[in-house]
Amino acid sequence: MTASPYGQAGTDAAPACPRHPDRVSYVRCQRCNRPVCPECQRPAPVGVQCVDCVARAQAALPARRTVFGGRVREGRPVVTITIVALCLLAYVFLRAADARAALVFVPFAGESEPYRFLSAAFLHGGFLHLAVNMYALWIVGSVLEPALGRWRFAALYLVSAVGGSVGVLLFASPYEVAWITPVVGASGAVFGLFGAVGLAMRRLGRDTTQILVLIVINTVIGFTIPNIAWQAHLGGLVVGAVLAAAYVYAPRKRQTATSIVATVLVAAVVVVLATAKYAIT
Repeated sequence: MTASPYGQAGTDAAPACPRHPDRVSYVRCQRCNRPVCPECQRPAPVGVQCVDCVARAQAALPARRTVFGGRVREGRPVVTITIVALCLLAYVFLRAADARAALVFVPFAGESEPYRFLSAAFLHGGFLHLAVNMYALWIVGSVLEPALGRWRFAALYLVSAVGGSVGVLLFASPYEVAWITPVVGASGAVFGLFGAVGLAMRRLGRDTTQILVLIVINTVIGFTIPNIAWQAHLGGLVVGAVLAAAYVYAPRKRQTATSIVATVLVAAVVVVLATAKYAIT
């Protein structure tokens, strides 16, 4: 049996696309020289390439990085969208008082049920509360997530959320009503993002006036309007700013290692503060 001019067994065999054997094609990939049907053809500087060769070439390319070490990705901010979706789902499906009561953060219950430190950040007191926080999250997240990268942004949000609950705990006393007052909302995490985007803009040499004004306005609102946990805002802001500082000022060659170590250390400090608070009360 001899090979045909098209690389197929048998002199009478017509060349077929490897991915679609039922399709005859006399066009060949410039890299692997296999027949490639119109559906599998990808334009190349000379001729066409098959989808398999294009995929292998792309996988071999070094990942592009942002100035802060995040992987450059096309498309929408996936982590931000996921957080917004989780908050919306929680608002729709956890309206029942019993379901919410098991997830809100209450200082007296945090020691025995530590998951409340985080779960409360996905609950909201009403539609306006939800809408304001999700709008702020979308505005800041759509800018910050592409700059930091997905895992840094997710870590920043989650650790800031816990930091907000710890802020509430640190300012509460077992002898005051705040010890048994439930707290919900993503405000602590959002304030952490506020601090992060301010530091990122400063690191890039951009004007930070608008973000500083936004932080001040929201801080004043937290102190002046009843039923707003300014302690959560403060806790999230401090934690987010500290963690973001490590992200945006990390040495270029050690960005990933520095970010991982900083995330672990800041999270550990937050846990130690909460543990110490319960130990002395």
